[in-house]
Amino acid sequence: MNFSITNIWRSIPKWVTRTLLILTALLILIFNDAFGDNEQFVLFSFLYFILLCFLSCRWLFRQIKSIIKLKHEKKKTELLHLKSQVNPHFFFNTLNNLYGIMDKNSQARMMVLKLSDMMRYSIYEGQKEWVTLEEEIVYLENYIDLQEIRYHKKTDVRFHHKVINQESRIMPLLFIILLENAYKHGLETLEKDAYIYVQLTADEKEIIFDIENNFDLSEATQEQGIGLKNLKRRLELVYPNKHMLAIATTKNKYTVKLSLAVI
Repeated sequence: MNFSITNIWRSIPKWVTRTLLILTALLILIFNDAFGDNEQFVLFSFLYFILLCFLSCRWLFRQIKSIIKLKHEKKKTELLHLKSQVNPHFFFNTLNNLYGIMDKNSQARMMVLKLSDMMRYSIYEGQKEWVTLEEEIVYLENYIDLQEIRYHKKTDVRFHHKVINQESRIMPLLFIILLENAYKHGLETLEKDAYIYVQLTADEKEIIFDIENNFDLSEATQEQGIGLKNLKRRLELVYPNKHMLAIATTKNKYTVKLSLAVI
């Protein structure tokens, strides 16, 4: 094992080293009157405060660098999102054309209308920094309605929402990732008795999204999909220290709870 001073120093928690540096500075100031005439004490004090200034400047530089890096990553993510919207424009226009030539009373016409609304939301509202909870709820309801038409088997899908202020702002397209996962890894893998329970509650301070679904144990995987990884990264960028994401698996039941501070 390597017991070098560098390794030992790095193993000490940062708050401990910072506390020791501050305490040492205070002790120097306290004993300055008693040892102020001592040349060695004066030299030690001078060198120590130079070191303290250097460490403070280095810490400040790292903080500024971290902030700049986060802003750069956010802009890069937004740019990639904009690039991904090129093809959806084609599908959106095609859906509008299909809607126009379909029988007015057909179920397919209703599907196209809802899908068109979802595409419009993804393209235009998805580029915004914030949307209202009401807009996000309508998007989720359209998605559930389309999935109900799509699957030709008995399912139990429930979406309950209790929102005090539907004008509360939220980053768009957050919850849909969790809902899509519930369908993809849960309902699609089960032949019968599939369920998805969704609960969205919000007050003036907090927004809570709970989702639970069952799944086929034989189809279970330990790896997280790219959608969930992207969700976590987006939360880190937009809701730093203002969110909580809890994921739990019990036998064949999968639950996720996402809480966000109202901004």
